[in-house]
Amino acid sequence: MTITFCGAAQTVTGSKHLITMDNGKKLLLDCGLFQGMGDKTEELNSSFGFEPADIDYVLLSHAHIDHCGLLPRLVNKGYKGNIYATPATVELATLLMDDSAGIQENDTRLANKRRTIQKLPLVKPLYNSEDAAKAAEHFVPVDYNIWLDIADDVACSFTEAGHIIGSAAVHLRIKEGGKITCLTFSGDVGTYKDMILKEPAKFAQADYLILESTYGDSLHQNFVPSTSIILDWIKKICVEQKGKLIMPAFSVGRTQEILYALNQLSLAGQLPNIEYLVDSPLSEEATAVMKKYVDDFNPAVQKILKVDNNPFDFAGLHFVHSVAESKALNYKREPCVIISSSGMADAGRVKHHINNHIENSKNGVLLTGYCEPHSLGGRLKNGDTEVRIFGQWRQVNAKIGQIRSMSAHGDYEDLLQFVACQNAGKVKQLFLVHGELEVQQHFKEKLANVGYAKVTIPALYETHKLE
Repeated sequence: MTITFCGAAQTVTGSKHLITMDNGKKLLLDCGLFQGMGDKTEELNSSFGFEPADIDYVLLSHAHIDHCGLLPRLVNKGYKGNIYATPATVELATLLMDDSAGIQENDTRLANKRRTIQKLPLVKPLYNSEDAAKAAEHFVPVDYNIWLDIADDVACSFTEAGHIIGSAAVHLRIKEGGKITCLTFSGDVGTYKDMILKEPAKFAQADYLILESTYGDSLHQNFVPSTSIILDWIKKICVEQKGKLIMPAFSVGRTQEILYALNQLSLAGQLPNIEYLVDSPLSEEATAVMKKYVDDFNPAVQKILKVDNNPFDFAGLHFVHSVAESKALNYKREPCVIISSSGMADAGRVKHHINNHIENSKNGVLLTGYCEPHSLGGRLKNGDTEVRIFGQWRQVNAKIGQIRSMSAHGDYEDLLQFVACQNAGKVKQLFLVHGELEVQQHFKEKLANVGYAKVTIPALYETHKLE
């Protein structure tokens, strides 16, 4: 059998890994959207690197759009099989795919207005809401910790990855030539001290590992706690400068972590008395889904639930629904905190908020997670003094900050702990994905130090034959 890396290869987005068995069967691990790749983004999302109709099975690690966001296009282009995922991932991915379709349709409308004036050919979105709905019909929910035979020669299982609600490491048992090969794909690995979720689970010995490496050269514990950073920024921007604090945040996972942190500050009597606005209908829906899976919360949150049945709510919180209400925030003069998606600030309502507030020095933008270097969030994090948004250059006068300790991705100690359940000498090959090349090279050395002799950093569309 072979494995081809069609995404998240020496970058952190577009997760897609294709396994081709000797009998021709094809299994796809994740089918994610490339995000924040600059001029390359459209081209990368337009071509899969394989024929969708040739795929037999899809296994989805979790619902983040860089892991599930091309499923509608996959189905539109001919995929007819099942998409296996945990129940929570099925619910969240259905929401996120529909939201992604709506963003693309809206962005395409805006682009075509400009292109019409410029007498340029009109463009189409990658997929629409109908495509997203059709893709959702292919989902098959699978509970954690059971083995499911998806074919007579392939079985799959999901174990807790601790990244977002429903996130999983994907395990495969593949029969070929009278023997069974065990392959584990980590998906995205969470931290072992997550604010809300259970820690990643141990898993059975694998012959091959595909391991994410987003923070393969970083340690989160060296950073100031996220609640302290959030409070400091609210005081600085909203209380002292009377400005607006914009917090780009992914609708699933990160937004709920921010709300939980604000709730903790509120319970402690430390939260300033201003408005806290979540400008993302998807975030409200995702928060409702998250509340359904309280069994996935860690013991500390379980304890809090006994005295506070909604750890994501507090005085001053308001969810923004309509586009008109979102636009009205531009004219709001009172200081406030605006939490909006996407996390990389490259799409969605938050991009409009940054566009309208970035040139005012009273305001602030607090990035809450990883941003691909070419994304708007990445350019702000890197200190660009001028950024291009919606075709217009904007001076960066607002204060820019980042919470590096608020990450759903484990650092290198978390990743090493994740694979510590394995006998490294029995792993024939470990593939590093979902990370920048320099980070992966550093992490490769750390893996070698704990016994992983054959660590490979595949390039995009690179194919490797498994023994």
